[in-house]
Amino acid sequence: MSKVAFTIFGLSVHWYGIMIALGILFAVLLAFYTFKQRNLKSDHIFELLIWMVPLAIIGARLYYLIFNGGPWGAESFAIWNGGLAVYGAVIGGAIGAMIFCIVRNQNFFEIADVVAPCLILGQGIGRIGCYFAGCCYGVETSVQSFPISLKIDDGTWHLATMLYESFFDLIFCLILVLMIRKIRQRGIIIGSYLVMYGVLRTVLEIFRDTKEALFIGSSGLKVSMLLSIILIVLGIVLIIIEAVRSRQNKFKKK
Repeated sequence: MSKVAFTIFGLSVHWYGIMIALGILFAVLLAFYTFKQRNLKSDHIFELLIWMVPLAIIGARLYYLIFNGGPWGAESFAIWNGGLAVYGAVIGGAIGAMIFCIVRNQNFFEIADVVAPCLILGQGIGRIGCYFAGCCYGVETSVQSFPISLKIDDGTWHLATMLYESFFDLIFCLILVLMIRKIRQRGIIIGSYLVMYGVLRTVLEIFRDTKEALFIGSSGLKVSMLLSIILIVLGIVLIIIEAVRSRQNKFKKK
């Protein structure tokens, strides 16, 4: 399948970029709903985007370049060919959200809760772009049946791990949307996101082809797997802390 969707005025528009753009668009549309659920101003959505999106793109590219060892120079900016790491985007976006919260004097966890379902929706749609770019696939397999597997450029069949992630991301988005309607305690939604996505990525990294994985130096340790485990722990700790705090507040009221 061609990586280029169409050409306009001599400029090639890649499917990878289109899917990332669609991911951002649908994430913004969902944000209007999640912000309303927590009685937050919808005007803040666009201001939040101004901080989050540029830093997410920069973070996604830097994460990839650092742990991939390049390419540096002019090719560092060629993001239309792939090379954007989800975790880099999450880190960059989180920094952007923190800056927004400082500027607007907002509680970070309150904002993180309403952003979490939107974030994983954007991830799920954006991951489809990895299919078109021919990256982030799994180990070689004898199963030759799409969407379980896909044929890469060298003619071999590999597990379609990017599509697995996309599918579960969309399921997790639905779960988080349902949770945000029922759970009012701050920090539970973002904590749940960290645990669910962390578990998913830990499992998928086991099946990720080594040519498509990023490693910590020459250690052989996949950086995304290590970060996933850290996020799982952080998510569990956050949920426990907030649950205990909520229970203590109830006792104080009594």
